[in-house]
Amino acid sequence: MNSNSKRKTILIAASMIVKNNGVEKLTLEAVAKEAGVSKGGLLHHFPNKEALIKGMVEQLTNDFFTNVQEKVTSTSIEAGKWSRAFTEALDEDIKEGKEIGTALTAALFTNPDILSKFQNQYAVWQKNIENDGIDPVRSTIVRLAADGLWYSEMFGLGVLDEELRNKVIQELINMTK
Repeated sequence: MNSNSKRKTILIAASMIVKNNGVEKLTLEAVAKEAGVSKGGLLHHFPNKEALIKGMVEQLTNDFFTNVQEKVTSTSIEAGKWSRAFTEALDEDIKEGKEIGTALTAALFTNPDILSKFQNQYAVWQKNIENDGIDPVRSTIVRLAADGLWYSEMFGLGVLDEELRNKVIQELINMTK
């Protein structure tokens, strides 16, 4: 296993611990055990818990940022492209269980400053969504509804069954056209 894949394995293990057991159970020992690496191997990649959480946030948010950007650049329909890309990326995150929410939760409870890059990117997206070629109130409602769906899934609050969630996502996407 190369260094990059070992790093990713460690990040996935940390994310699973947060998701299944809560942030308070996120220890370097627990992550090493879950990832099947020695504590020394984990420390080689992440010298402390804060570095591990920062790594989780960076990896997962970078993947998410890239996904949104790829969707924006690959669409042939200009109007509503940012709102649509954001909604589609959130839908994929929920369906594929990429666990970005666990990383954000861990950061929020340990060092909220880690979230600044994500907050800054969200501010940029909001500006893009407001200037998306459709009514800015409508595009903002789409983003906020997509966020609400994501948070519902992330925190297990009124989680929708798959069929209804798919219909809600499709309706949000329709609102961007």
